[in-house]
Amino acid sequence: MASDAEEAGTLTDGFHLIIDALRLNDIETIYHVPGIPITDLGRFMQAAGMRVLSFRHEQNAGYAAAIAGYLTQKPGICMTVSAPGFLNGLTALAHATTNCFPMILLSGSSEREIIDLQQGDYEEMDQLAIAKPLCKAAYRILHAEDIGIGIARAIRAAVSGRPGGVYLDLPAKLLGQIMDVDAGAASLVKVIDPAPRQLPAPDAIKRALDILKVAERPLIILGKGAAYAQADDAIRALVETSGIPYLPMSMAKGLLPDTHPQSAGAARSLVLKEADVVVMIGARLNWLLSHGKGKAWGEAPKKFIHIDIEPKEMDSNREIAAPVVGDIGSCVDALLEGMGKNWAMPPAEWTGAVREKVETNVERMAPRLQNNNDPMDYHGALGALRTIIKERPEVILVNEGANTLDFTRSIIDMYQPRKRLDVGTWGVMGVGMGTAIAAAVETSMPVLAIEGDSAFGFSGMEIETICRYNLPICVVVFNNGGIYRGTDVNPTGGADAATTVFVKGARYDKMMEAFGGTGIQATSPDELKEAVNAALGSGQPTLVNAVIDEAAGTESGRIGNLNPQSVIAKK
Repeated sequence: MASDAEEAGTLTDGFHLIIDALRLNDIETIYHVPGIPITDLGRFMQAAGMRVLSFRHEQNAGYAAAIAGYLTQKPGICMTVSAPGFLNGLTALAHATTNCFPMILLSGSSEREIIDLQQGDYEEMDQLAIAKPLCKAAYRILHAEDIGIGIARAIRAAVSGRPGGVYLDLPAKLLGQIMDVDAGAASLVKVIDPAPRQLPAPDAIKRALDILKVAERPLIILGKGAAYAQADDAIRALVETSGIPYLPMSMAKGLLPDTHPQSAGAARSLVLKEADVVVMIGARLNWLLSHGKGKAWGEAPKKFIHIDIEPKEMDSNREIAAPVVGDIGSCVDALLEGMGKNWAMPPAEWTGAVREKVETNVERMAPRLQNNNDPMDYHGALGALRTIIKERPEVILVNEGANTLDFTRSIIDMYQPRKRLDVGTWGVMGVGMGTAIAAAVETSMPVLAIEGDSAFGFSGMEIETICRYNLPICVVVFNNGGIYRGTDVNPTGGADAATTVFVKGARYDKMMEAFGGTGIQATSPDELKEAVNAALGSGQPTLVNAVIDEAAGTESGRIGNLNPQSVIAKK
């Protein structure tokens, strides 16, 4: 027996090499769903002092890992079982890749010889082949001695250049492989400078500044890439030194306070239509910006200056007059240096018109945000929550839904960077609870998740996870009894509910109570404000069922134009 123990002390295995490789690279948190073949791996991780959070569904664990990557600039780790668990994690992996969030999906898998001969193993699937189209890179580790280099390569791929998702395939046999403990330690790799700076070319900087110098109506657009970069001081200095109005995209809100005098968030229509030079920082001309074309952009000729680490992004929809390729921090620093101390401000006619439009729109909206209707409309409910965020700017706001997302984005001002987390570029619903959990875990800050009742349904079971880990999360479900609205009827007159209608009078707060959290029903803005303040003050898991008028809301929110219309449907 003694000799066996001595021999074991000289050996390590795949389980422990994976743990050692992750910890060597300062990765200490895992989001996962346990099961064959990774159950013991999760146990060993926890025993080694890592924080291992078990979810109820792999997709939600993946969304947690994705936003963890965004918040920390290190790859968030999602770990799943083989085949169905892996497939559940793929949506989150694609989400991470599309949004440029660094994430690694670790999945157990069947053995190659069985997969290749299609011999019908338990949960058999060629996972590597399936993952490749949905991520930046995909790797398989077959031998214990390659675990160190495999994990190092996955980390570098996830965070370098434009960040994104990486798949790492771990066949079950790998976990039990043994090797000499000293050889195992020597095989591990500490990734050096995984996301190296990429300096812009001096002539690219000069070209951009030459265009900007002669702009009459310049505009800066800040995307979530600007927030991810964590070059907050430099970006603020660029905005203020240039004097240019800026438009923050959804997850860039708070990079500078939404109340900043140069913020054009409340004048979006005006600045997009009238700008003659547009500087994009960490933003892309995708569907969220109407691809840089059409009615939203008006008739005024425009020149685009685009800062991006990925050169292939340039000219994706519009000609880019001044491409600036490099990491955002380096590019912004170079622009600031080129501006010097005597940079001429934009014409007062332009900045004054933007400020006037902002003030007019804010003033026009104010009375709608102060109503105390019972049942609530979106404006009254969000007016109450708007005040809470103003008073508690440290709170992280998670937001998803159709109308709930659209109204919240435009109504609630943000004051600090990376405090607003939502569905991002891909627009996928169901990110809410996974995102809220990771936000609480990675930052130790209180989280307010504002959810449409439909969006909440995708991940609602994770409130048990919130309660299990006693996380400081307050979930507010905007309950209007359906998808978009609760007023649709079955056109046949049959007993089945309409396709977009939920159970009337649903009490989501009771779900939270069932798991030991606090559940509250709110039917007026005053009640909602009181409930959320109490929840954030307590730091306890809380769900507020906010009853919204079932007639409130519009089809598909603000993107109803994306719904195809039948020309032959009977009206």
